Amino acid sequence: MYKPHPSDELRQHFAERPYQGADPMAAKLLFVGLDANYDEAIAKSPAFTSVLEYHQDGVAFWRRYGVHHPFLLPYYRGDGRRYHQTFAKIGFQPDHAHLVSFVELLHLPTVGRSQLVPADLDSCHVKWLDNVIRAGEAQHIFVSAGVLRLMQSTDQFHWLRGGHTPVDSLPVLYDDGRRKIYRHLHFSNYGKFQAQLERERMHIGALLSLSSS
Repeated sequence: MYKPHPSDELRQHFAERPYQGADPMAAKLLFVGLDANYDEAIAKSPAFTSVLEYHQDGVAFWRRYGVHHPFLLPYYRGDGRRYHQTFAKIGFQPDHAHLVSFVELLHLPTVGRSQLVPADLDSCHVKWLDNVIRAGEAQHIFVSAGVLRLMQSTDQFHWLRGGHTPVDSLPVLYDDGRRKIYRHLHFSNYGKFQAQLERERMHIGALLSLSSS
């Protein structure tokens, strides 16, 4: 179950570009989430213009403002900031903007807390995402445990059913010699997960260096 975001503009951006950041077919590092969640009243926020600008061209936005997401701008107030603050600690810089893309299993933006099940997913979007992962340029693909469970419950990702192999701090779920899929902690975690988050950030940062070379 999920609640679509009421903003026509926000939904239109996702219909035209079902991703955030760089074009996922060209990006080298791909982060797969469940759904893109926004405050229900964000359209009335002073940050909304920046949000729309970001969705229009995430790479240009990052290079213009020095942050990878509008939730990190000083005048943004709302949920989602912790996720992007943790993500930023990996060490991404504006010069890396063309390498990084965010995609979601759900095809439209939401509000509130979603409890997604396979029936919520749009078949065309899921096929598009499967093609992005398997035919795109991404060398390193990251999924959290919740994302992995939902992917594995669909027929589209039948190929992602093997056991995982621990490698340093990031379990490798899939490796075809050209791309690897890793399981990681959700970036909103904190507290007792802090040490593991730090190890994973360092590992992803090292992969970023390899992808940039």
